[in-house]
Amino acid sequence: MNKCLLILFLVVAIQSCGSSETKTSKSQVIVAKTLTEAQYELILDKVKVLPNQAELAIALIENGKVNFVGVKREQDSTVFSQNQDRVFEIGSITKVFTGTLLANYLIDNKVNLDDQINKYLGYPLRNDVKITLKQLATHTSGLPRVPASLEALSLENPYKDFGEKELKTYLTQELIMMHKPGEVSDYSNLGVGMLGYVLSNKAQMTYEEMLQKEIFSKFEMNASTTIRSKVEDKLVKGLNDEGEEVSNWDMSVLMGAGGILSSVNDLSKFALAQFDSSNQALVLSRTAFFKVNESYSMALCWSVIQTESGEEWNWHNGGTGGYTSSLIIDVKAKNGVIILSNMSALGELTNTITTLAPELMESIAKNENALDTNQ
Repeated sequence: MNKCLLILFLVVAIQSCGSSETKTSKSQVIVAKTLTEAQYELILDKVKVLPNQAELAIALIENGKVNFVGVKREQDSTVFSQNQDRVFEIGSITKVFTGTLLANYLIDNKVNLDDQINKYLGYPLRNDVKITLKQLATHTSGLPRVPASLEALSLENPYKDFGEKELKTYLTQELIMMHKPGEVSDYSNLGVGMLGYVLSNKAQMTYEEMLQKEIFSKFEMNASTTIRSKVEDKLVKGLNDEGEEVSNWDMSVLMGAGGILSSVNDLSKFALAQFDSSNQALVLSRTAFFKVNESYSMALCWSVIQTESGEEWNWHNGGTGGYTSSLIIDVKAKNGVIILSNMSALGELTNTITTLAPELMESIAKNENALDTNQ
């Protein structure tokens, strides 16, 4: 690679972040100075298959230091973009925030993990099914991925018209369980969406109000919200595999499953906060409560992965009709990767994004090992 080009790229990627040692009062963001050539090549190799106007906002976190990298496809070429403050739908990464809300309320003794959700719904489930908050958060509720009525709806904006009335009708009259609660971890948008809903009922606040009070304000996540009109001027348009603009998603009553819009800058603040071992709620949110197999467990909406090389990752991907995202952190090493993109999770190119994140995580670990060897 042309080293001058690499240096130019690094300058462009970092330029808007200010001093390389700049800190913010609460988020403690320290901007790193370097991007390895291997990481640079990996990102460009992945992005080259994406359509024009496809955009990736990336944060690489190494030993608690953040490097923002922005790339965009224009006129069949890849250009660099200072897009760490641009806003994307983060899809199911929202579930991590719903799990964090639960952890906050557990620490404050407002709820218990074994509380049955009927207590907060105000009505019994069909066939008197009993489900706990822990089962919703660990995907062990036995609920289907989505209500049957949603499977037949348009993928353009499938959750928009599924509100409180529809949820109650489904749960009391139409519910068909996939498993007995507590026995199997089987991913459920419905389950975590309901977790956000019942916590909202308990708190007597909207999901947005809970997020702002318990998380966003604490970590200065000023561009994060569930209300699209608040960030319309920063919002990147979602695309399908052909590069055509697609509809944003409105999650309605299941907001807790995938309704947050955010920037990679904001998510890096949330990721860095995870490295603070004194934050009891965040530690609790990452604690494994259900072991799926030897390498995979479920925490409170986080997946806990044991890698072949011995690291422990907390991981969640996200996707909507026009966006794909990924968030991985290694708390012990203080490493992480965050990727937000405007590529649909419903097409084939979504795999380009979801495979890039773990590969970048591995590159960070290799870089650290190489530095240790040379010292």
